[in-house]
Order: sequence, then structure tokens, then C-alpha cells
Amino acid sequence: MDEMADPRARRLFGGTSIAPGDLAASPFRVDRDRIVSSPFFSRLGSVTQVISPGGSGLLVHNRLTHSLKVAQVARAIAERLLADDRYRVLLDKLGGLDPDVVEAAALGHDLGHPPFGHLGEQVLDRLARHRLGVPDGFEGNAQSYRIVTSTEIRGEATGLDLTAAVRAAMLKYPWTRHDYPDPHPRLLDPPPRGASVPPDDPSSGSAKFSAYRTEVDDLRQAREPFAGRISDWQQTVEASVMDTADDIAYAIHDVEDFYRVGVLQQGAVAAELIAWQNERAELRELPAAALDAASRRPGRSIEQLRRQLHRKDRWISDDTAFVDAVEQVRHELVDGLLAAPFDGSVEAEQYVARFSARWTRRFIDAITVEAQPPVRSGHVLLGPAQWHEVQVLKFVHHRFVLARPDLALHQRGQANLLGTLVEALHAWLLDPDEQARLPRRLHDLVEMADAELDPATPDRAVQARGRAIIDFVAALTDGQAAAMLDALSGRSRQLWTDSFVL
Repeated sequence: MDEMADPRARRLFGGTSIAPGDLAASPFRVDRDRIVSSPFFSRLGSVTQVISPGGSGLLVHNRLTHSLKVAQVARAIAERLLADDRYRVLLDKLGGLDPDVVEAAALGHDLGHPPFGHLGEQVLDRLARHRLGVPDGFEGNAQSYRIVTSTEIRGEATGLDLTAAVRAAMLKYPWTRHDYPDPHPRLLDPPPRGASVPPDDPSSGSAKFSAYRTEVDDLRQAREPFAGRISDWQQTVEASVMDTADDIAYAIHDVEDFYRVGVLQQGAVAAELIAWQNERAELRELPAAALDAASRRPGRSIEQLRRQLHRKDRWISDDTAFVDAVEQVRHELVDGLLAAPFDGSVEAEQYVARFSARWTRRFIDAITVEAQPPVRSGHVLLGPAQWHEVQVLKFVHHRFVLARPDLALHQRGQANLLGTLVEALHAWLLDPDEQARLPRRLHDLVEMADAELDPATPDRAVQARGRAIIDFVAALTDGQAAAMLDALSGRSRQLWTDSFVL
């Protein structure tokens, strides 16, 4: 029998046999080891998760520690589901579930995130599309996929030469920005999570996507073993596990981080949640305009969240579950974790550890597998009660951290830094007298991007330069981006030590 007819064998498709230098025997563990050994993985230790690591020492998560926790949660979810007899046949029918695959995908899912976190992602996307002439723009998930398939170098190979299963598991949004698959999922009603088009930029294509056009053939190959088992736009089961683990880790450790650094204050969070609990009947009757006008008053913002969930996620949004989730978060967070400021004591550390472990276990135990999930969900999903709790925890983070003016001050500076750096590199590339002194990595990336494009591509040279600049900047750490701009601006006095970013 042709081994490629066997779905389990086909999940290895695209990956090489285990090489002498590989330390593991399982091809999926080899994938994990290759990801962890990549310099793109190492750099995540100096890349922002929410705020720059340099701003708070070791107290907050960076992209590396976030990836490690996602991998930990993803593996725990996979092992629990495999131990549940209710799901064994269904998981096999949907294409399989392997803990090594979800762990590898979780470790690799953020490889492409640029300096300064999601802010950097937004800045690079805007510059790529509107300044550098790159129609696909920039997206962190697509950049991660590009790294493992195109721009990472492993020996003589391009990319990390990962198995189909792991590459498919990295595809949280298994479509391109504009045109794959056909029909594009943004045209579904409702569209899958992430596939919708930003209302203020209708020509931009999907807000989230996991592959650029240059990697679409690889995307097709990675998902080929799952054809006929899941729809073209659906995540594989393993991608769904990774995505769910990402949500869980994000919801818990960001709350933990900002409690530790003293940003998350009991009084402000309590006022918001308790005001909504006491006034929810009246708030429900408020017109949207009146609610928006008074959004800074306690209780109003969380009422806006309730309405938003009804609009976007009618498939699961439920008022009773939302009320219960607010009460659960108030009890555990306001009356529990935030009741005493974090003081670095053994007792405080133990309380944080118990809080995180309790919530993580609560969420993992609530995971189910659905044969026919709603369009806005994957096959692996949280139960309704826990789904609402994740939304409320994420709300606390957005409302009391991301909306702070002092954070905005730093982020505006970081956005200006990235913009200025991109412009400086663009000017350098266009300088005919400086071609021999370009950073070698940037030079190589231009050649690589040019070779990927169809010879008939309009403005091929423009697109190749633009993609190369974005690839180059996205691979920097926060500190490297700042140091490089200092050198290009003439502010740095450290001549030779600046060369490490080149």
C-alpha cells in the first residue's frame, strides 16, 4: 500500500527523515527540537508580550515565556483529551491528535512576532501595505509560518523542514489575506474568528491570516492530509488545541503579570465589576450612544463587553453564563488575588502560583471536542461557563492595562521608533552608492524575496525590497531595533558593538 494513502503517514509529509544530528526519535519531537534550537526562538526572550521586558526586569512575561506556557497548556489539553474514551474515534476521524505536535506548534506559533508585541505588528502591517508596496502586509502568524518554511536556514535547507502535521497545527487562521481558499472565509456569514474585514479598511482583506501568498503552496501541502476531514478554512484539531491553549495562557498570565508589578489595583477592578452587578438591569436598557458617552463610569465598559459578545458570538454568548462569570472573576480575582498587594514574599508567590494553577486546571478540565463546531469556533473548545470567564479575564487586562495613558505614551514612542527604522532601511536600500555595504542579512533577504515572486509581478523589485525590510525588522528584538535606529541616527557612539544587529 502507498504509505501516502495512510493519513498517519501523510501527517509526516514534507518533513525529512530523522537526520544524524537530531536528538529525538519521534519526527514530531524532532520538529519541536528544531524550533527550540532556532535563533528565532531564542530572540523571543527579548521581545515584548504586552510591555517591553526591559521596562520591568524579569517580572513580566515575554514572548518566550508565553510560548513555553502555551506549550505546557496545549500538551496538557491533548493528553487529557486522548485519555477520554468519548473522543477517541472522533479525534481520529478529524485527522488525529498528538501531544508532540501541539507542543511543537505552540512553541513555534509566535516565532514571527516583531519587536514591541502587537503594536509592532500593527505598525509593520501599515508600513508594508501603504509605504513599501507589499499587498499582503504583515501578520505575526503568517510571519511565523514564513520563518519555518522559507526564511529560517537549517544546514543547506530553507525553512525548518517540519512535518505536515506540525505546520498545519501552526495555522491558527488557515487562509491568506485575500484569496485562499476560494471562496475566501471572510465571505462566510458569520466569518470565522479572525477572517472578518476591518470596517475602517474594507479593501485590506482579513484581519488575521496565517500565510502570505508566497507560502500558499506550502500551506496547501501541510493541510493535504486533512482534506475531506475538515473544511478548507477550519483549523486542524491540533491547531485548535494550540489556539485554545494560547487563549488560556494569555488570559491568566497577563492578569498575573500586572498584579505583580502593581498595575492591577483591587479598587478599580472591584468598582467596575460590582457596579455592573448592582446596576445591570438599568445598564441593559441604556441606548448604545448613552453607554458609549459614559464608558469611563464603573460598570459601563463591562456592559459594552456583554453586548459585543452578543453581536460577535451569538453561538455561545449567554446572559446567565456572563453573570456567573463576572461573579466568579470578582470572587477569585478581586476578593482573592488582588486583596493584598504583591510584596514579593513567599506567601505572595504561593498565592499567585495557586491562582494560576487553579484557573489553568479549571479551563483544561472544561475542554470538549465537537464534530460540527460553530463557524467561529474550532473543533476543540471551552465549555460555555469557562469561555465566558476567559472573556471577562481578558476584559480586565484590556480595560485596566492596555487602556492606560502611560502605556500609550511608551507605545507611541515605540511605534515612531519602528516607523523611523523602516524608513531608514528603505532609504539605505535605495542608495546606489551603498549597495556594497548593506547589512548582509538584508541583502540576502532581498534576493530571497525577489526569487519567490512571479517574474510577471507588477512592481516586483518594489515588493521584494519591501518584504525584505519587513522580514529584517521583524526578526529583531526590542533592544536590537532601538540600537539599530540609534546607529542609523548617529546617536550611538559604540561603533563595533552595533554590528551584532547586522
